[in-house]
Parts: sequence; structure tokens; C-alpha cells
Amino acid sequence: MLFNSLSFAVFFPIIFILYWILNKKLKFQNILLLVASYYFYACWDWRFLFLLMFSTLLDFYTGIKMETDERRKKFWFWLSIIINLGFLGVFKYYNFFISSFADGLSQLGITVHYSTLNIILPVGISFYTFHGLSYVIDIYKSRIKAERNFVDYGLFVSFFPLLVAGPIERATHLLPQIKVKREFSYENAKSGLRQILWGLFKKIVIADQSAIFVNKIFDHPEFYPGSTLVIGAILFAFQIYGDFSGYSDIALGTARLLGFDLLKNFNYPYFSRSIAEFWRKWHISLSTWFRDYLYIPLGGSKGGNWGRIRNTFIIFIVSGFWHGANWTFIIWGFLNALFILPSIVFKTNRKNLDIVAENSLLPSFKEAFMMLFTFSLTVFAWIFFRADNVSEAILYISKIFSHSLLWKPSIMPLWLFFIIFLFMTVEWFGRKNNFAIEDISLNKNRLVRWIFYYALVATIIYFSGEEQTFIYFQF
Repeated sequence: MLFNSLSFAVFFPIIFILYWILNKKLKFQNILLLVASYYFYACWDWRFLFLLMFSTLLDFYTGIKMETDERRKKFWFWLSIIINLGFLGVFKYYNFFISSFADGLSQLGITVHYSTLNIILPVGISFYTFHGLSYVIDIYKSRIKAERNFVDYGLFVSFFPLLVAGPIERATHLLPQIKVKREFSYENAKSGLRQILWGLFKKIVIADQSAIFVNKIFDHPEFYPGSTLVIGAILFAFQIYGDFSGYSDIALGTARLLGFDLLKNFNYPYFSRSIAEFWRKWHISLSTWFRDYLYIPLGGSKGGNWGRIRNTFIIFIVSGFWHGANWTFIIWGFLNALFILPSIVFKTNRKNLDIVAENSLLPSFKEAFMMLFTFSLTVFAWIFFRADNVSEAILYISKIFSHSLLWKPSIMPLWLFFIIFLFMTVEWFGRKNNFAIEDISLNKNRLVRWIFYYALVATIIYFSGEEQTFIYFQF
């Protein structure tokens, strides 16, 4: 069930009405949301619902056992970790490892006959696995107490707005909200609807329209000059941003309509003045997860430069691998580690913590140059992220850095770049808010507000066509 589908447009209002009818019965509200979440997930493939339920039961049980069986606390901890990562490894990485191992042996002249598994990747497995892992680790480190109510814990893991593509929540943030009575707020509801509207615009108008040209260019880069390939790479940058941040906006807006506050996942990353700043603003819930559960346990920024460099490369390469079982993702992670390396060595990675051009209408020349340079590095790395394999990525880049870069582009969707320009203008003026149009209600001119809303709705309807899945569902 897609957020941008007719089925969700029917499903959510029904849940919303039933949910607030039960507003005096917290227990029944949570049961309703858990059942709704399982139904939402089963719409993808009901067989994988049992995997989700097993993973939930495993972490719920081991969490309690770690508290009640202190002598075997480490055993229960590692049991959960190994089984969770084992499922993730089999479904997501088995074919990659077995084929890479065989390819490595073939380079040594050893031929190995192997078979791969013809399996479907369960949607959202990387996300709900990381929910469970953080919960188990936090209990093991005595940061939280184990949850005794299965409905509440099950809802934490499988809450449908975030189930298949995040944000990756922490038990310390979401579980307390599940356990207390939620009150309906008209202001929160209006804010949630605005964020959903903005998310749909990002997905349907920016991401899906960019995808038309991106797919055409990336599928056959050999047919296009370097100038066109640059356009394809830039459009992919906006496609993945519109797609993933659009999903996050819809998820956060939907949750707010139900009285929940989810973690902010994007903070205008393309206005970043450095790669370090970009990674504080892109997929924030994953970046902070790796920081807290991998980077800091490895030693973080303590020690000398070598330790900081080693730890940085580890988390970026692991982050790349988290995205998919393909060498292209690993190279993408490596490139980002390479790009961020100077700020790690010279300890400037904590610069630019403020909002760009916070007290001015436009950025300074230096800020504009830094944003353009950071965006260019990001776009270059995105080529590996989008390419089907390393060979295609290298072909794509080699054609960009050829004399055909100076040729007239064979594809130039000026109308789409105009829409993207308007979109980024709205984002720029809304960069101080949680989402770009959060404060539009402060405009005292009601006519202007409603013209803007209707313009967004009309544009979304105009560009709506066949339902397009979200990119991060494959991760």
C-alpha cells in the first residue's frame, strides 16, 4: 500500500475516524493501530508479515529475559543480534556475498559453481530490524527498561507511517508516546495535513517527473553526450530527495494526525555548505543511528586522526552497504567518506551548525559557492548510487569528463527545471521550519493561502498518473 495510492486514501481516513472515536480508550487505540499496521504491511506480501511478527516477538522476549536473567544477559543479547542480522543477511546479502566470493576466486583461476536464492526482499526489513536492534542494545546498556506490554512494543516496531521506509525511531522517543493518552489537536492536524500535502508534491511532481528523464538517461548512457548525462545526474539528485524526503513528510504528517511526533529525517540537505553538514541533514535518523550504535562504540572522535579516519570510513561504508547488496552502494559510501575526510582531519566537521543565511534573504557569495560545491560532490556520488553496476557508473562518469560535455544537451526539460526552481525557492524561504510550508498559515491573507493550497493540489492532480513506488522501499 503506497502513501500516494487510492487504497491508502481510503485506508487512512477509516483508521483516523475509528482511532479518535476511541480517544478515551488508549489500550484499544493502540490495538487498532497495531492491527492497522499489520494489515498495511500485509498488503505488500502477507507472507512476510510472519517475519515481522517473529522479529518483534524475538526482541520483546529477549528484552525481558535480559532484565530477568542477569546471569545470561549476554547470551540473550547476542541471540537477538545474531538472529536479526541473520535474517537481514540471508534476505538482503546472501546472493551478493556468494557471487562476490565466487568472482574473487575466479580471479585466482579457481572456478566455483554456486547457486543463488530466488527470494524477494521483504519491504522495510532494514528499517524494522534497526528498530529492534536499537531497542535490544539500549536494554543491554541499561539505558531503558524492557517493555512488558506486547501491543505497545509491537506498535513501536511496526507503526505503519514509518514501517517500510522510516524514519528509524528509538524506543526512548516513540515508546513513551505510545504509552500516554493522546489528545486531538486541531493545530497539529492542520500542520500534519500541510506536511502530507508538501510530501505528495515532492513525490508526485518533483521525484516522479524527474524519474522519467533519469530512467531514460541512466538506462542508456552510451546514447547521450556528457552534457545530457550531467542533467540526468542532477535530476536524480532531486528525484531521490523529492522521493525520500517526500515519504518522510507524509509519514510525519500522518503520525501527527494521530497525535505522534516522529523524528525529523531531513533538514534541507541541499542547502549544506559542506559534506559534514549534508550528513547532519540527510536521512538524519539513519546517520544518528550509526553515530550512536557504531561510530561512538568504535571510539568516535576520541584519539588521533587515524582513529577518527578509520571510524569515519567504517560507518560510511557500512551505511552504503545498508542501502543495498551492490558494490555501487559501497563505493558511494566510500566516496562520501573521502569527501568528508578533510573536515575530519582538520576538525572542521562541527562548523556550519547554524541555518545558512539565517539573518539575510540570500546567501553570501562564499555561502553560495560552498553550497554549489557541496551539491556537486553529492551529485557525483549519486551517480554510483543510481547506476546498476560499477561498470555503468564508470562509463557514465567517463562520458561526462569527455569532449561531449560541451555539446548541446539532447534532453533539456526546461519546464521541469522551472518547477524545481520554484520548489527550491519555497524550500529556501521555509528553511527555518520543520518543513517548508509549515508557517504558511501565519500569512494573514486567507486568499493567498488558499490559492497556494489549491495550486499545490491542482499540480499534484495534473501530474498524477500510475502509482510510483518509493525508492527507499527497496532498502
